[in-house]
Amino acid sequence: MLKFQNTLTGRLEEFRPITEGEVRMYYCGPTVWNLAHVGNLRSNIFVDVLRRYLKYKGYRVTHVMNLTDVDDRIIKQALERGQSIDDYTAPYIEAFWQDVDLVGCERPEIAPRATHHIAEMAAIIEKLLATRHAYASDGSVYYRIASFPEYGKLSKINFAGNIAGASERVDTDKYEKEDARDFALWKAPDQEGEPVWDASFGRGRPGWHIECSAMSMKCLGETFDIHCGGVDLVFPHHENEIAQSEGATGKQFVNYWLHGEHLKIDGETMSKSKGNYYTLRDLIERGFTPAAIRYALLSVPYRKQLNFTLDGLRGIEKTVAGLQDFNARLSEARTEPGSNPAMRSAAARALEEFEAGLDDDLNTSVALASVHNLTREVNTALACEGLRSDDQRDLLELVRLFDSVFNVFSPPQRGMLDTEIQALIDDRQEARRRRDFARADQIRDQLTERGIVLEDTRDGVRWKRKA
Repeated sequence: MLKFQNTLTGRLEEFRPITEGEVRMYYCGPTVWNLAHVGNLRSNIFVDVLRRYLKYKGYRVTHVMNLTDVDDRIIKQALERGQSIDDYTAPYIEAFWQDVDLVGCERPEIAPRATHHIAEMAAIIEKLLATRHAYASDGSVYYRIASFPEYGKLSKINFAGNIAGASERVDTDKYEKEDARDFALWKAPDQEGEPVWDASFGRGRPGWHIECSAMSMKCLGETFDIHCGGVDLVFPHHENEIAQSEGATGKQFVNYWLHGEHLKIDGETMSKSKGNYYTLRDLIERGFTPAAIRYALLSVPYRKQLNFTLDGLRGIEKTVAGLQDFNARLSEARTEPGSNPAMRSAAARALEEFEAGLDDDLNTSVALASVHNLTREVNTALACEGLRSDDQRDLLELVRLFDSVFNVFSPPQRGMLDTEIQALIDDRQEARRRRDFARADQIRDQLTERGIVLEDTRDGVRWKRKA
């Protein structure tokens, strides 16, 4: 039974989708003003594990992730460079897709851009103005917090007794508002050359919060199953999404809210000034592999804070190499016909523990422990020739199932060997057959220089790339 810790209710709840067999989910994607950092990637990988496990459970998933391609930072940077916002954001959008591809994330079914959905945002604002949930002031439009009694139900912040202007967390907009807590739905232009759009209530540009309401409801309907994001978005962003969406429709916006915790680097908040700010490219330049980075970021359950360290990542490189090595040896093992009851039992136990862990609010650490326990038992069986052909087939299928969620078992890409390296491997085998061990060693050294490590086993020669 799949359960999620629902931020909205504060409880661990059985997941029941609106439509049986289907899941509609939304993830607050990147604001494409710069390269994604490792904390952003953790959030993306949490959502990737979620979507993969929902598919593993047999659901048809429609996953929507927005691209915020207009906000104050983007406008400022584009104006300083003399670029349009499309030209400014284009390389960052491309870099983001490259990053998520490299760390093995599946792409969402729909990835709407904010600037392509201004009309939908304006339509919601018009509804909010008509129902007095919103008001105009100096060319901007604000959401009237006092009009929505349930405001605070997601973040559990009690606004009772607060007076106008008393809240510490207020919109930084400079225009005149009825209440300091009210937030901008639409902003009047305040500098020459900034992008603006026409709307019935005046020329301007959307506020940040309205973007996600417009795009999510257009793609998924006025009520959908799951909304994901980082814990830093609970307030005010997601709280504001609820207020404006439910104010416009009169319906519950989202049934399950899932929020991932922060990431720290060596126990400290990530910061460029501290020198502990890493993008994926930074880590790859330091010699780390995307598979190890992915493993590190999913190894701790998404609701727990993760302490990311380079020393820890070095150890994880070995862990991932071991999993990939295990997969290769299992694939290539020569086995006798039949089945070993001990292996059947180990596989069944691992599958049960794997699913139990992920059913419990995506507890990836429990699920990974089941994988490692199984690999140890199978390695022992391989060493003492206790693996049979039926076990091998079933275990390979089990590894495929595990990897459909975690995506870290992928074996070395043998197809990437060019003809020259393949010829060297063949030459070495021939030299060994002739007992010309000096030539065989020479070829091994050549392959090592090219990043190919050979391993002679009782089942033949195996190779892998250097980590």
